This record gives sequence, C-alpha cells and structure tokens, in this order.
Amino acid sequence: MERRGAGLAALGALGRRLLWALPAYAAGLLGLGAGALVLALALYAGWRRRRRARERGLRLAARLQRDEEAAVRAAAAAGLGAARGELPAWVSFPDVERAEWLNKVLAQAWPFFGQYMEKLLVENVAPSIRASNSHLQTFTFTKVDMGEKPLRILGVRAHPGTHKKQILLDLNISYVGDVQIDVEVKKFFCKAGVKGMQLHGMLRIILEPLLGDVPIVGALTMFFIRRPTLDINWTGMTNLLDIPGLSSMSDTMIMDAIASYLVLPNRLLVPLVPNLHEAAQLRCPLPRGVVRVHLRGARDLRSKDRFMGGLVEGKSDPYAVLRVGTQVVTSRVIDNNLNPTWDEVYEFIVHEVPGQEMEVELFDKDPDQDDLLGRMKLDLGEVLKARVLEEWFPLQEGDRGRLHLRLEWLSLMSDTCKLDEVLERNRTIVAKPDPPSAAILVVYLDRAEELPTKKPGKEPNPMVQVSVQDVTRESKVVYNTSAPVWEDAFRFFLHDPINQDVDIQVKDDPRQSSLGSLSLPLARLLDAPELTLDQPFQLQHSGPGSRLYMKLVLRVLFLDAPESSGPAPTPPGQPDPAASPGGTHQPTHASPDPQFGTEHVLRIHLLEAENLIAKDNFFKGVVRGRSDPYAKVRVAGRVFRSRVIKEDLNPRWNEVYEVIVDNVPGQDVEFDLFDKDIDKDDFLGRCKVPLRQTLSSRIVDKWLPLEEVKSGRLHVRLESLAPRPSAALLEQVLHTNSLLQPARGEELSAALLSVFVDRAAALPLRKGSKPPAAFASLAVRDVSVKTKTCAPTAEPVWDEGFSFLIKRPHVESLELQVKEEGGQPLGALSLPLPQLLASEGLALDGWFPLAGGGPGSQILLRAQLGVLVSQQVEVGASSVSLDGGDAAPQPAEVPGEEEHGAGGLRQRLVPAESHPEPAEGPLGRLQLTLWYHGDERKLVAIVHACRKLRPVSKELPDPYVSLVLLPDRSRSTKRKTSVQKKTLNPDFNERFEWDISLEEASRRKLEAHVKSTLSFMSREKEALGKLHLDLAQVDLSEGGPHWYELRDERSSP
Repeated sequence: MERRGAGLAALGALGRRLLWALPAYAAGLLGLGAGALVLALALYAGWRRRRRARERGLRLAARLQRDEEAAVRAAAAAGLGAARGELPAWVSFPDVERAEWLNKVLAQAWPFFGQYMEKLLVENVAPSIRASNSHLQTFTFTKVDMGEKPLRILGVRAHPGTHKKQILLDLNISYVGDVQIDVEVKKFFCKAGVKGMQLHGMLRIILEPLLGDVPIVGALTMFFIRRPTLDINWTGMTNLLDIPGLSSMSDTMIMDAIASYLVLPNRLLVPLVPNLHEAAQLRCPLPRGVVRVHLRGARDLRSKDRFMGGLVEGKSDPYAVLRVGTQVVTSRVIDNNLNPTWDEVYEFIVHEVPGQEMEVELFDKDPDQDDLLGRMKLDLGEVLKARVLEEWFPLQEGDRGRLHLRLEWLSLMSDTCKLDEVLERNRTIVAKPDPPSAAILVVYLDRAEELPTKKPGKEPNPMVQVSVQDVTRESKVVYNTSAPVWEDAFRFFLHDPINQDVDIQVKDDPRQSSLGSLSLPLARLLDAPELTLDQPFQLQHSGPGSRLYMKLVLRVLFLDAPESSGPAPTPPGQPDPAASPGGTHQPTHASPDPQFGTEHVLRIHLLEAENLIAKDNFFKGVVRGRSDPYAKVRVAGRVFRSRVIKEDLNPRWNEVYEVIVDNVPGQDVEFDLFDKDIDKDDFLGRCKVPLRQTLSSRIVDKWLPLEEVKSGRLHVRLESLAPRPSAALLEQVLHTNSLLQPARGEELSAALLSVFVDRAAALPLRKGSKPPAAFASLAVRDVSVKTKTCAPTAEPVWDEGFSFLIKRPHVESLELQVKEEGGQPLGALSLPLPQLLASEGLALDGWFPLAGGGPGSQILLRAQLGVLVSQQVEVGASSVSLDGGDAAPQPAEVPGEEEHGAGGLRQRLVPAESHPEPAEGPLGRLQLTLWYHGDERKLVAIVHACRKLRPVSKELPDPYVSLVLLPDRSRSTKRKTSVQKKTLNPDFNERFEWDISLEEASRRKLEAHVKSTLSFMSREKEALGKLHLDLAQVDLSEGGPHWYELRDERSSP
C-alpha cells in the first residue's frame, strides 16, 4: 500500500510538471509567438501572487479575531474586563435589537395587508366620510393600492411592564411606500388622492393582558409616544380643498390632524380574544401620573433683535412653548429681556413612562416669524424617579442659554385620605395662569340608548359635550342612530373637587338641538368606592328610557415629597444667596457653589456611517446617484458640523469634537445627517445617545440605527473625561493626544480650567467720584466670556463660574480684564497656567492685584486645573517606557498649521520643553515616533528632532527630513518636513499619516533621509544621513518616541 501511494504521488507530480508545458504547446498549436506566451505567464503569476496575498490577509484577520475573541472570553470567564470600556468594539451590549426576520414576515404579508386596507377604506371609512358632510355624499375610493414597498422595522427595544401581565415593545418603524389611493367626489367632478407616503417614528406596542391560554396575549395596544414624521405626496389637493366645507383647511392642517391622531392619548386596540373584559380599560387606561411644571426663568439667551443692519445689538422678547404629547401650552412674552422670569405653573397628564418626553422651546417674539432661542427635552421617567427635579437645563441650539424648571411628579390616589392636605398645600402655591389642581377626573363615555328622535323616521346624529367649570370636551359624531357607541375618554383637572360639578349635554350635531342633559356633583364621587362610578345614568329632558352609560373616575393628585427639597440650584451667572456675606467683612477665599468644577469633558468621535440613502437622483429618479453626506452634532447648546464626503453612502469622517457638559438630566447627544445640495440639503436620518449613559459608563462605542429613514446607521464613540487635579500624567496625556489627533479638526484638549470670579475691591472711580458699573472678561486663546455688569460700585460681586478647554497647559495663560460698562479698562490680570501646575492641587484661591487699576485694586477668584486622562492614557501609562535615552512624550498638535505635502497631510506639533541629549553618533541621530492608529486605520509617523548632525561644508545646513514607505517610491508614499534654517540640532515635531492596514504596514519598510537645501535657486540637495527601518521589527502599538542613529547615504540598508 505504501509503494502504491508513493507511485500515485510520483505520477501526480509528473502530471503537474507536464501541465507547465501545456501553455507552450497551446501557443505553438495556435501559432502564437514567444511574447504572447511570456505575457500570459506574467498575467498568471500576477494573479497568483495577488490571490496568495489575499489569502494571507484573510488568514491573518481570522487569526487576530480568534485571538481577540479567545482573550475576551478568557477575561470574562476569569471575571476580568467587566467594564464595557475595556472590551473591544465588536463586543456590544445592544438595548435596541435588529429584527430582520420580522421585516421578512412583513414583506411576505404586505399584499394581504393591502387587501385588508382596501376592504377597510371602502366598507367602513367611505360611509363615515359620506355621512359626515352633505357636500361629500358622493365620495368614493376609486383605487386603493398599498404598493410593493412594505413597512420596515429598524429596531426593537423591550421594556418591563408596570405589572406582570404586560410587555412593552418600542418599534422604530420606517415606511417609504409607493402607496396610491385615489378618491372622487362626483358631485363636484373632483378627483384627488395620495401617491407616495413616508412615515417614521417610534411605535409602542403593549401586549396586555397575558393569559394562561392561547393565544397567550389578550390584546395589542398601539400608539406613537411622540408625534411621528409624516410626509404625504398629495395629488389633486387643490381640487379637493375647493369643495365647500373644506375650503378652510390646508394640506398642512390635514397632515397635522393625521399625525396628532396617531399620538397619545389616542390608542389603537386590537383584541385577540373575543369578549375581552379589559377592552374598555385598555382602550382608555388611567394616566400614570401628572407632572406639574414650574416655569421659573431663563439665563443668557441669545439676542435676536438687531437694528441698523445688524450693527446695533438689541435684546429678545422671549416666550416658551411646552409640549407633552398633544398637550401644548404657551407662556407669556417678556419684552426686551435676555434673562426673563416667568414664574408660571402648568400641569400635564402623563400616560406612558418611560418614553414620554416634555419638550420646551424658547422663541423670540417678532412681528413676522419668531426666532428660535433654544430647546430642551426631558424624559418624564427622570421626574418619576426624582419626584421633585429642579435644575438649570442647558438649551440645545441656545449657546450658553439655560432654562430654570422645577418639575413635580404627582401620584394618583384612589382615596380621599390626603385630599385635605393637598388642598391646604395648594393654597400656599402662587400659580399663574391657573391655580394648582387637587385632582383629575376621567370620564369614560361608552354608549347611549333610546335617545329621542326629533322627527319621525329620522335618526339623530348624536354627540356629547362634557364640561367641568369653563373647560368643555366634545365627542365624535355618530351618524343616524339613537343608540350610539362612542368609546371615548375625557380628562379634566379639578381645583376643588368638593364644590365642582360635571355637566353633560347630548346633542344632535347638525342642528345642535339637545337630546338630553345630566349634571353630576363631584362630591358624589368622593363617597364612592375607589372614587369611581360605573353605571348607566338617566338623561334629563330626554326620553323616558334614554340612558347614558359612563364610567367616572376621580384621582387625588399627591406630591410624595417634602414641601421644601432644599434650596433652589444656583443659576450660572447669579450669586448664591447663602454664600453672599451679610456684612462688610472681606473674605480671604472665593466661595463658589457646590457645582463649581464638577463638569466633565465629552469627547465625541464621529467615525463613519453605513448604508445611507441615495438622495442625488437624475432624470426624475431613473438614474440613481449617491449622496454627499455630512453630520451635525448637538449637545449642551453647542452645534458641530462635519466636513462633506462627496458621493459616498458609506462615509468615514474620523472627526473629534469636545464640549464641556454637566450631569443635568434630560440631555442628549444628537446626530443629524444631511445630503449637501446646492439649494436645500436633504435629510438622511437622525439618532441620539443619552448624555447620562455616557457619563455613567464613561465610554459608549456603538452603531446607532438612523431614525426617520428607511436605512442607515452611524458609528460613534463617546468618551467622558473627568478632570483630575494632578499633573502626574500630564506629559503622557499630551503625548497620547498627539497620537490620537485626527487629521482634521481642533487640537485635543489636555486639561480643563475652571475659574470662579467672586468679587473685586477698590476699583478706580470714574470722573473722580462716581463708582463704575463693572464687568469682568476672561479669555484663553480665542475663547472669551464675560460676567454680568454689576450696579455702580467700587466693590462689585459677580459670583460666576466659567470653564475653558486647555490644549497646552505649559504655555497658555488666563487673561482677565475688569472693564467699565462703556468698555474703559479698570484693571487686568494675566495668570500663566504653569503657575497653576506648580501649585498644590493645581488650584489657586485668593486675592490677585489688578495691573493698571487703582493702588489697591484687586480681584478675588479661584482657578483650578484638571488634567483630562483618557482610557488610552491609563492603559499606556504602564506600557510606554521613557527609559533608554528617549525623549519625553511630545505635546499635541497645533491646528491651523496644516500643510499638504506630497500625497499626504503634514501637521506641526508643539515642541517638547526639553530633549535629553543623545550620545553623539557618526552622523547624528533622528528622533521618531511610529504608531498604528487602529480606529482610523492609519500608520502614523512623528518626526520630532535631529541632534548632532555632521556638516558637510563650512556653512551650517538647512536640514529637513523626507520619509518614504518602501517598496513603493511613488508620490503617495513620500512625506517631507519643513526646512529648518542654519542648525545642526533642528526640531520638527511634525506628523504624517498613511492610509494602510496594519497587516500591510508590517510588510513595509520606512526610509528616512536627512537632507539640506544648498540654495534658494538650486534643486540640488545635500545628504546628511539616512535611516532604514523594517516596520515588522517595530512595535507599532507602543507609540513612544525613540532615537535612531543616522547612517551614510551610500551604505546599504
């Protein structure tokens, strides 16, 4: 057997050898020359080489993935690396799951859904429309086609229910359909319809009640927590709106009405079992609670009123619009005030938590169009947790503006044991525009029977009006019946349930003639079990058997919190009353509020996006193009905008933004994507991350599905950096920032400077005797802020805190000026940040003399510095060695000094404070940092300096360094530093990048040449030395600077 196997192997080897002769035989048979044969062999060899390289890359990637996965699983088994930030990017903890299987089910069932919708519209909706208006008696649906594009579900998130018989599901839905629905009103020869529709939003589905028998779930309840985005492409809308009775409407009003109908408190109930007893309760459940909102005031709003073509800056006339679902209220307008105070109280019914949000928008009242001053959103689940929440909330798109709100969660009580306490507490509340409520009344209007007919043989069209005091609600109209079924619910706030009544009128809608009435004292409810009445009520002034079936439920609103939950938070820019001295004693230290210096720095990495929508179509959509995407990032009142990526549906930005944030609840990091166009930019989707999630977990690295579009997702990395009052890791922070610095964007921050300006003393008087109305302006680099202007006094008290992002603490300084209201200087202070670095705790607190002021002019402030230590710094602090003569880590790069070299980007870095002098080599030494940036998939080289170069001539050289990534010597692989004049010890500190994979980088060699320019007119270069590095022998994960000896240009590598 062994000899037989050896023989077969020999025959196989001989056969393979003969196959090599096959091309020569074929060439001779076809009459081809030797050149064609050589060309064919060369093509085959090239193809085989590329195939082997691809196979090696795949094997290496698979091995790396297996190793990484094995390491993570071993760490998890050992109980290590539990923190999410320590795990690689592919390990995710999604709270929103993709449900592609559900989309496949919907695609399969969509044609049958279209049949159902056609039957529903023709048999149910059309008769109701014909009966609703005498002008629409000839209304018909002529075509109902739901199209071929089904509804898509982009993500599913499950919540625990409020009890064990309930499951909550949030579905992020997107419908971009080719639906076509045509209608006709023959009486007016009118044809109209819908041709295409888009619907995007978050649909909540409640599975309730859960049963112990099939189908397990008793009913489905569906609604939108927030108003969805709805866009309908109307056809013939102008003709339809010309019909009498519809002329007062518009397409915008129609879409608003449709969208509002989909939002809470409206619900769609789909019973899954017959005779479900809980159907009425599920259709109109009791609210979860009531939120009482105290609209206190706002600070630092933007000035929108400008005069004389914008030369003169005025103020604003702010007012607020508050929304919870379909509940909307508007405050009064405060004229000419950037720091308005409203002191108004509003109450909102909350149906679902978590999920329901309160949105507040501030506007500047104008004669034409009101300007937006800022907005904020808050999940009402935060109020439920805190019971009482009072904060100065930052305004999105409002710059430094903040809004002061106090929110109270009022629980619903089913007994009157706390009613007297509630009424007594409400008497102490000064509330505008309405007094505070003590209870709510929910009226479930079910049906009526045996209503009277005004004309024989003519059935009425009954509707119901329910009134409490001066608030009236109306039911829908049920046509042509004396036994209508409404199944509707109405909710009322009650200020004094002991003395109030509920009045009910049943009317025949077209003539508004009364069919019966009922008046019920609410005191009767207070004596009922669980404050509930569920029974038929005999109608007055109606037929003998006319009855109205209703359920009335009263609930007392109780604030389960102490009357005073502590002092109100001190607003930014206003003095803390508790900290203000009552006498004339001059303090020795500043007295900041407890929130001073507690800010974090949020570092936002906008990485990439996938599967975006193609918006650039040509020839009316026949030819599909791409998009030119860019992103807008909104957080803490700041708006950042990325660069535009041309014609790419999978763009990579790799941009970093930094913003100072605090831990005020309700803040989100919002991302909006757009397609850049010549006229109006097209919307590509949006997503958001709760800020508290980032602050609590420190790092969030995830792919976010885009909402309100049919496809697309965004990859972001958010990192929360807490300032540390220690300079031990500052050099490592500066070095790591230089490695992580993206090719575009501002320099990464190394520290956070917090300054509390308390007061000033002995300011010079103006015009000999009058005290000045003074303010203080503070500036770091090009960022400047100023305090409020105090009333005229020589000893103003500001009590304001500010924060600045610091790029290079060793060289920056804080510049402070005290000025009079007209701009005349009263004194100045320059505080170098190295002085803070040398102080204990990186803080200075006390009185500082003002230069240029009076003889005793001084200012009291506290300045403290916190170093921003990222996760990379913590990991690298133990692995990056500074021994062996290496230079200290280099600080970060300077934005604005970018230069485009040959095929790549060159960036100037800040030179280190000092370099350890290397030992003198034969031709000198070159200091380099080589590192692979995994997030951006780039090889990074930083040329720091040269030392002890050997001059070739009597004159000092003008050295520069050129880099080539071998074996390719093309323009795309070459980089070059700037030229340093007349020196043997040049400092470059410049960074270069190559877009290559880690595997490709490990196969490359880096060649560095140190040269000198001979003259301005000559292209000849003078060689000073070279360096040849095999990158396979370099640890590209270390990222530390190293000294390398230069060799002669004529020497072999």
